[in-house]
Amino acid sequence: MFENSEFFPLVDTDGKVTGKATRAECHSGSKLLHPVVHLHCFDRQGRIYLQKRSAHKDTYPGLWDTSVGGHVEFGEEAGTALIREADEELGLRNITFFFLFRYVCESEVERELAYVYYATLASPPHPDGDEVSEGRFWSMEEVLAALGKGIFTPTFEGEFHRALQGKENLVVRA
Repeated sequence: MFENSEFFPLVDTDGKVTGKATRAECHSGSKLLHPVVHLHCFDRQGRIYLQKRSAHKDTYPGLWDTSVGGHVEFGEEAGTALIREADEELGLRNITFFFLFRYVCESEVERELAYVYYATLASPPHPDGDEVSEGRFWSMEEVLAALGKGIFTPTFEGEFHRALQGKENLVVRA
């Protein structure tokens, strides 16, 4: 019942709000473009924190994914959504995050305008068991060895190739 009453903004590819729709409408295969946030968290050793998606997720259950990911709610800005999702999923508060890029990603059931950020963590995250089935830091070598083997979501793999691979310099900005 809650799922049908939750509204997401509908946006154009520039992020301008053009309307709103329920979560169910956005995930029905309608391909209504709606915004999401993705946060890639690194520790000071350059390892990336990934979360394993719950078995109950609509898309890519049981696969490893970005540190934090979630929908922007109607009336909410992407940065505010990122702060909310980081707290809900990993118990992260008072983090400094940096914008990387925005792009359209599409799955079998939805089309999203993803706002991608990164942060360097001073302390370990505390995953919420309802939101995340498990999480851990991965070295870049571990990620590279697992790419293309059905371990990660296609979204994470695309973002890794686009912006994170070989970007050890991301972790020095804190």
